[in-house]
Amino acid sequence: MKASQKDFIGIAPRAAKAARVFFFCGPDEAGAHDAANRIISLLDDAGERLDLSGGEIKRDPVRLGDEARSTSLFGDSRHIVLRVQGDEAAEAVEILLAGEAEPCPVLILAAGATDKSRTAKLLADRPDALVAMFYPPDLRSVSSMVRDFADASGLRIGGDMADRIARASGLDTRLARSEVTKLALYLDASPEAPRSADAAALDAVGAKTEDDGFNPLLNAVLGGEAAKVPHELRRMRELGMNPVGLLLAFERRAAQLVQLAGKLGPRGDVASLLKAESAARRIFWKDERDLAAQLKRWRGRRLERLVERLAALHRALLANSQSAELLLAQSLAEIARAAAAAR
Repeated sequence: MKASQKDFIGIAPRAAKAARVFFFCGPDEAGAHDAANRIISLLDDAGERLDLSGGEIKRDPVRLGDEARSTSLFGDSRHIVLRVQGDEAAEAVEILLAGEAEPCPVLILAAGATDKSRTAKLLADRPDALVAMFYPPDLRSVSSMVRDFADASGLRIGGDMADRIARASGLDTRLARSEVTKLALYLDASPEAPRSADAAALDAVGAKTEDDGFNPLLNAVLGGEAAKVPHELRRMRELGMNPVGLLLAFERRAAQLVQLAGKLGPRGDVASLLKAESAARRIFWKDERDLAAQLKRWRGRRLERLVERLAALHRALLANSQSAELLLAQSLAEIARAAAAAR
């Protein structure tokens, strides 16, 4: 079975009953994470959760099959969540599929992989597997999700506040859900006792606007404003920004540029496209100027190389967590110089 974010919700109940191996991939890690949680919630008996990493499985490919066919510590059911980079799990999945006994549910979150990767091809045509690919959502869809999160938490919020939470979260649904949860706790809201939330309450729980977060550094780097980058890197260190979280913001913006460049075509008008996207609430109007500057610098093969570079950097950060901040700073400075040269 195969799915995209458009049809995943419809396919998920059937897949949770029929499939034993789930492969979630694509540039939207938050979407893949939410999808995995959705499948777990739909399992008849999820049981104990076992988390494994790609490094563990790559070193010992047989382990995945052994773990998937063994019972939990107390003899109950279990499910496995495996986090990998690219095709780290390919050999392990091949061995898993060759076994005779039915495995427990195995959910693979594959950063940097696509539905054309080796692992996906092993699973795509099997009735007992699901391959789902997720692209970064737009502002309108994340705002809608924020409203859904709020309704489920007993919060009454307006469209403007939903937009603000979506932007402050960098269109990351995991962060957006966290902001809604904090707001509900602060207001003591619940489905049985709903509360209305206003801007003052959101400020009180520390939700940051896009201007307080990643965007100044992101726009300086991708816009080729090299002179601003040293100051923004110092701010990154002073605020203690998480390097992987910051890189995810760059990856989401690169994926957004890929989508916009695809709509634009080789001779399209950048300004007209962005105005149309803003009117449809697929982008925030304040981002129009920055996106226009970035689309002029990152097109075609240059944009492809940027996506590849960010994916490689993501793997490097995860493999070298002690030096993550230094690696990120060096790479962002190089990307900024490349953007400046494209002016």
